[in-house]
Amino acid sequence: MIAYHVLHQTRYLYADEVVSSHNEAHLLPRALATQTPSNVQLRIDPAPDTVRWHKDYYGNDVVFFNLQTAHRELTIRTESDVALDPAPRFDPHRSAPWEEVAAGVRLSRTPAALEAFEYVFDSPFVAASEALAAYARPSFAPGRPLAEAVLDFAHRIHAEFHYDPEATTLDTPVEDALRERHGVCQDFAHVMIGGLRSLGLPARYVSGYLRSRRKAKARPAAEGELVGSEASHAWVAAWCPTLGWFEVDPTNDLVPSDRHIVLAWGRDYDDVSPVKGVTLGGGSHTVEVTVEVKPVGEPPRG
Repeated sequence: MIAYHVLHQTRYLYADEVVSSHNEAHLLPRALATQTPSNVQLRIDPAPDTVRWHKDYYGNDVVFFNLQTAHRELTIRTESDVALDPAPRFDPHRSAPWEEVAAGVRLSRTPAALEAFEYVFDSPFVAASEALAAYARPSFAPGRPLAEAVLDFAHRIHAEFHYDPEATTLDTPVEDALRERHGVCQDFAHVMIGGLRSLGLPARYVSGYLRSRRKAKARPAAEGELVGSEASHAWVAAWCPTLGWFEVDPTNDLVPSDRHIVLAWGRDYDDVSPVKGVTLGGGSHTVEVTVEVKPVGEPPRG
């Protein structure tokens, strides 16, 4: 088991006064069998007029807040301790052939299969297409165990796509990311989800954090360090009846374990974006994001 201290701060700087704003945040780590959050703190400056906590459709913790006081800056800061006790790594050869999973999820009426079936359909940022299916197919030979094929698909995305924070935006269509073969973790996850769904397989988007690099983030990642720790991260979960949901990180070509912290999951980024909202006024704005995930007791990064 390992315990992390997580800090996430988002700061909005507006050119003009914001008269009012209504916001929704997915910034609270999920409580799971393998993950236990504690000492969770949320600070919003200026103080909101209303704060409401609830669970969304997917079971994620969501905070809604609004401000009716004029402001030019908004800072949202969360801190928590998260203990991870990862489950043993799954055996990909134990999964059913991928064609059986694709056919069976449409026919089964078990609660697990019905939930998984919801993740076969198109979502706001990810629509199935023949282009995505064609890209996925080399990993999905006839009769290949699903988990084995999914791991191979993630490996190919990692090898064939270039991680470039300047290449895409939050609104970049998944087809553009597929064509250009570059982007960030959000794009890699959307391409992978789109490929799986285009073959009739359930896939969901997982939002969370990675263990931070040990030194200043401006340098390239050293061997063994994970790409994408400078902000919130994204990876993918696929489903089969024998393994249930299992996760894979195509950005880093690995199975998440003791360096990934889950915030939320949904169909795609739109369901779990860290902060989204509507403002009256404000004009143009800039956003500053700070994320730090370090083992409890470790000194701050240098």
